[in-house]
Parts: sequence; structure tokens; C-alpha cells
Amino acid sequence: MAALNLLSPPPRTSSSIYKNHDCYNYNSNYYYNYNVQFLPCSHHFRIVSSLSRKPISCGFLSSKVYLMPAHFSKSGSGSSWTQENSVHQDSTSSTKQICGPLHSARPTAPAEVASVQDLFNFICSGPLVNKLGLTSDKIAESIDKWLTYGSNLCRLFQFNDLKLTVPQKARFYHYYIPVFIWCENQISKHRSQFKDGEDVPPLVIGFSAPQGCGKTTLVFALDYLFKVTHRKSVTLSIDDFYLTAEGQAKLREENPGNALLEFRGNAGSHDLPFSIETLTALSKLTEEGMKMKLPRYDKSAFQGRGDRADPSTWPEIEGPLTVVLFEGWMLGFKPLPVDVVKAVDPQLETVNKNLEAYHDAWDKFITAWVVIKIQDPSCVYQWRLQAEIAMREAGKPGMTNDEVKDFVSRYLPAYKAYLPTLYAEGPSGSNPEDVLLIEIDQERNPILGN
Repeated sequence: MAALNLLSPPPRTSSSIYKNHDCYNYNSNYYYNYNVQFLPCSHHFRIVSSLSRKPISCGFLSSKVYLMPAHFSKSGSGSSWTQENSVHQDSTSSTKQICGPLHSARPTAPAEVASVQDLFNFICSGPLVNKLGLTSDKIAESIDKWLTYGSNLCRLFQFNDLKLTVPQKARFYHYYIPVFIWCENQISKHRSQFKDGEDVPPLVIGFSAPQGCGKTTLVFALDYLFKVTHRKSVTLSIDDFYLTAEGQAKLREENPGNALLEFRGNAGSHDLPFSIETLTALSKLTEEGMKMKLPRYDKSAFQGRGDRADPSTWPEIEGPLTVVLFEGWMLGFKPLPVDVVKAVDPQLETVNKNLEAYHDAWDKFITAWVVIKIQDPSCVYQWRLQAEIAMREAGKPGMTNDEVKDFVSRYLPAYKAYLPTLYAEGPSGSNPEDVLLIEIDQERNPILGN
């Protein structure tokens, strides 16, 4: 059969055979540690391209290892890229065939062969391939890898490999997998700078993107792909470095009347010395047996004002780490002239002053960057609203529409002030060669990479 038709979902298996794993509950902003265990796969497949003839077999992980982020169930237009698999007309079916035929080891019908070829053409039509230097020949040579990654993502998101919709194919093959391949290349570049026998610190990749645009789900997928390819990765959010409840109360008292500092979020509401301590410790996690606990933040504490989670609940991680995936809405923001920020909102003057200390606390630890560019900051409100509606529909606590409006209004001034510079100049202290800028549309799909 054709390769795509051999990647059917694995049978359900008793959870008793999965041991020592916990989950990251995105709805409550808790990350929990897990120990991935591979199982024998009931579906083995071989993919043969015109340039690649290496057999591969697939393994799978328990779907219980990961919990889906709440906001990934909606798209910017109100329809869902993760909705139940249904029949869509694939607009790429007439795409020009770019290279020689790709087929499985034992194709049984022309239509099955065409399904692999169609997927190859679909991959080659993606908006990021030129930026990543992914020529049609290179994609053909690595088609086995693409199919394996696609199969793993189907299992993660519990999709039927046989019935991926066009939006789902686009999310995997035009977005998540290309970004993962870029991350792999960045890791190779990073490791090549060290001599044999030297301790290699983990590569820290920063993901800077506005709230609700899908960065958490992207990082979620990338972290999973690193796990199934036997590389140790950890995820970290700027949220994990918020001030304690006591620290936030002090911040409010010191800035009376400043709505931007009344709640957590903007520059000034993070524990920067704690950030430095944590990121420094992660950089030293280079050997087997070396362990540390990752801080986590409880947004539900103190009636939603939040507090640092009890250290007893923090996940423990063990080296050697390959990569740290560090995400946040304001990563890479640079301070601007006072008159510029005051023209956006006078309350930003204090936030802008606070931002001066963030480069040394966060950005200097980041070597490679993924910056997700949005066309209009007002999209953040709609995306956040969709996330809260999804949470309420799932029976979880969620903000009302008015609360969402108030919440987002505290971030919009910073978006309006700092995003133009981030997009034009790149993150603070970054090397342009190590920055992947991805522009997305209102449905959170990439439309441009540069």
C-alpha cells in the first residue's frame, strides 16, 4: 500500500503498560515531567523514493502522555483545523509534479502511489520551504523522515492518517514539520561549535509570538517530536518566572493607577534574578545523572491573580539536555525611546524602563529564534476569546467576554509599541542567520517565511 495508507492509528492499549509519565496540562499552565517509553509498533512501513531507499519503522507513544492545549481546538475564523477528519477537496491535487515518482516498497494501485506523490507536491508548495533551503530534491531524499514525523503528529493529535483535512495537512507539513527540521539544523550548527569530549550545553530556542496565535501548540508539537526521536528537550515559558503573589502585590502598590502593572504580564511583573538562576542551571545540565526542578506557575491561585506553584509540584528533569524550548509573548522586545512609547500609551513609560533589564535575564540565553508575526494585534482579542470559549465548553473555568477584553487591553499597548521593531530588526541581541520569522494569517497558518 502507499505510505500514507500504512500509517493508521495504533490500537488502544491498556494504560498500565505506560509507566513513570505525567503530563503538561496547558489549561492550568502546569508542566509535569514524564518518562517516555516506546512500544512495539503494530504497523511497520517502508518508504522508497527515487533518491532514498532506507527502510524505517515507526514507534508510537501513549496518547495519554500529552494533554492537548485548550486553545488549539479553534482557528482564527471560528472553524477548527483540529476538527473531526472530514472530506475536503485538496487544492494541491493538480500541483505540477516536481521530480520523479515517489512510491512505497510494494504499491498495489496507481492511486496509492499518487497519494504519496500528492503529499510530496503538497510539502514542496509550503510557504517555508524556500526560507529553509528545502529544494524538491532535498525533500525527496528525506521523504521518509517527513512521513515519520507526520505519522507521529497524527498520533499526538489523535488524527486519522487516512483522512487528514487540508488544514490539518497544512498545519503539519507546511508549519510544524518545517519548523522542526529548522530546529534540528540549528541544533547541529550549535553542536558543531564544540570539540569531541567537550560538554555541550543545550541549545535554547526562543519562540516569540503574541498570545493565542498558536505558539504553545507549536512548542507542544516540537517537544513531542524531539521526544520520539530520542532527544531530551524541555519546555519553559516566561509565565514560569512571574513574581510571587506577594511580589505582584508590591508591584501594584509601587505603581498605583497603572493598569498595565495591576496584574501580571508586562515587563516588571517577572522575577528576573530567578530567571537567570534557572536558565543558567539549565545550561549546565550536560551529563547523565544531573538533575534539577523546573519552576512552574499556578495561574489559578489567589482567585486568578496567580502565584508560583509549590516547589514540590515542579517537574524534575535530567540531563543531558539537547534543547530548551523557551516561549513567551514578549521575548525579544527591545526598549524604545520614551517619546515613542508614551505616544502609544503614557503608562508604557514605566514598562519600557523595566524592559531594559530583560535582555540579560532572558534574551542573552537564547541562541536561535522563531518569531511568529501577526498582521494585526487586534487578532489577539479574537484568538483569546476563542480559547476561553473552548475552555468553558470543555467544562473548565474560563473568562467572560468582558473579562477577555479587559485582559487583552493590558497587553495591546506593548504589542503596538514593540512588535514593529521586533519584526524589522529581530529579537534583542539576535543573529539574523539564527532567526526564523514566520508570518501567519488569522487562522494561524504560515503565509510567509523570511
